[in-house]
Amino acid sequence: MFSLFSRKQFLDKSAQNKVVECIQMAEARTSGEIRVFMEPKCTYMDPMVRAREIFSKLAMEKTAARNAVIIYIAWSDRQFALFGDKAIYEKAGGPDFWQKAAATLSGHMRNNNYTEGLCSCINALGDALATHFPPDPNIQKNELPDEIVFGK
Repeated sequence: MFSLFSRKQFLDKSAQNKVVECIQMAEARTSGEIRVFMEPKCTYMDPMVRAREIFSKLAMEKTAARNAVIIYIAWSDRQFALFGDKAIYEKAGGPDFWQKAAATLSGHMRNNNYTEGLCSCINALGDALATHFPPDPNIQKNELPDEIVFGK
């Protein structure tokens, strides 16, 4: 269960490195940006509301093509949300695409395959970003850091 894990136990250093590597590989194919934010609890908030809040706090709406995506996870609460900026949300196929990506992540999480779930989700998001936002020499490569951000 999520609630049994501390930050380090939920994703040990090796798993964190694998997730960051997946982000880097996905972003190598696109001008888009993917970030992962994790915290133990989503206190008094719907996870989608919290994902939007974190998206804004991390200034993810400031990418040149408005094509950033955040994967938000509150591991103790067993909640997560995927939030994409306006351009990628619309171009990826609307709610159907996002529900499918969320179902993939949820299935892995239910089976305690956290690293695989995150990597599968990152790959799906990377595919959508690569399709709709191929690399652009006019956009600064890697507009946002790749590391996982941990909240309190």
